[in-house]
Amino acid sequence: MTTQILLAEDQSLVRQGLKMMIETAPDLRVTAEANNGEEALRLLAAKPAITLAILDIRMPVMNGLELAKAIQEHHPHVMTLMLTTFNDDDYAIEALRHGARGYLLKDADPDALIRGIRTCLEGGLALEPHVAANVVPLLMNKPETKPEFPALPEDITERETTVIACVGRGLSNKEISEELYLSVGTVKNLISVILHKLELRDRTQLAIYAIRSGFTER
Repeated sequence: MTTQILLAEDQSLVRQGLKMMIETAPDLRVTAEANNGEEALRLLAAKPAITLAILDIRMPVMNGLELAKAIQEHHPHVMTLMLTTFNDDDYAIEALRHGARGYLLKDADPDALIRGIRTCLEGGLALEPHVAANVVPLLMNKPETKPEFPALPEDITERETTVIACVGRGLSNKEISEELYLSVGTVKNLISVILHKLELRDRTQLAIYAIRSGFTER
């Protein structure tokens, strides 16, 4: 089955290069290209079959962070992956808070880009190693003010806490199923139950919750 992708990048040459890299994978196809965030939103509305949007951070009219937030609000079925030249911790954290499934640098080689896309599509969190090394410690620093996420409820089961830790480590549903000897469908159901219990919006928030709550250290 072919995955349809929207590519939002204001530099035409860069966009064409990225498209060629992505389409070296036979099951990935860029079916929509946008120069800015507003154009990307119009294309997403016109092409409901698109399931992944790859976004540049800095674009005219509407930048990538604003676009990620708008996609989360208006097209929640579309996953977002940020692709940028800026190895900036603040950008990465803000992107994750807006539901991005990954944050990769444009100088990634084609294999790394394809792996990142597949990680997103499989439910994992794709972070370029240098970005992860900087961002994860920041996410683990708990603020002294009112906590951003809810406390762990009493009805969370041991299996569910194990799944939370796996999500925090960036594992995809398939990887979690192999590690815990569960079916992929069971993993999906467990994550849905966990999100409901923790009153979290999506898997990205769950990953941040797991990191900041220390689940990945258990």
